[in-house]
Amino acid sequence: MELPVYLDHAATTPVAEAVVSAMLPYFTKYYGNASAVHSLGAAARDAVEGARETVASALNATPEEIVFTSGGTESDNMAIRGVAADRAERGRHLVATTIEHHAVLEPLESLAERYGYSVDLVPVDGDGRIDPSDVAKRLRPDTVLVSVMHANNEIGTIQPIAEIGVLCRERGILFHTDAVQTAGKIPIDVRAMNIDLLSLTAHKLYGPK
Repeated sequence: MELPVYLDHAATTPVAEAVVSAMLPYFTKYYGNASAVHSLGAAARDAVEGARETVASALNATPEEIVFTSGGTESDNMAIRGVAADRAERGRHLVATTIEHHAVLEPLESLAERYGYSVDLVPVDGDGRIDPSDVAKRLRPDTVLVSVMHANNEIGTIQPIAEIGVLCRERGILFHTDAVQTAGKIPIDVRAMNIDLLSLTAHKLYGPK
């Protein structure tokens, strides 16, 4: 069978040979449970912590801030639902955009329908871009989270994340960005960009699904 020409790397990528080589020892030789106290467990744990440091370095984060999940959807859900649960007493207002991935829009819809959260979706202009002033207009005293994707998965528009991050930081509102399409492709500095929570996934970057 002749393989097709694949032009959909924004959806997923093949696993790079270097990634396969790096992972293979932990399927065969160092296969211990990373929570175990024996040497095989320690070897697996060291690998996990090394990976945590690598990811943190790429984002100007600290290793302790990196949480591994099953993928981008779980990461988005964990960020949104986690903030909503943690800050429910402060407020129940959430802000996102009309072009977010369903991994963001669906938990927002669920929080609104099941728990009475108020959700504002900011529209985009003709280029698919968010105007930070439109975000600012929707921020309220009871706003607990703003979620804006870094780049859209269909049209590729890069959003003014740093500007929106400043607006949130000034008001004590947590800021989440879905950076699945940009992490590893364009520079991201979570501190300089005032990002509190960021979601990314390996399979967009020649890693495993």
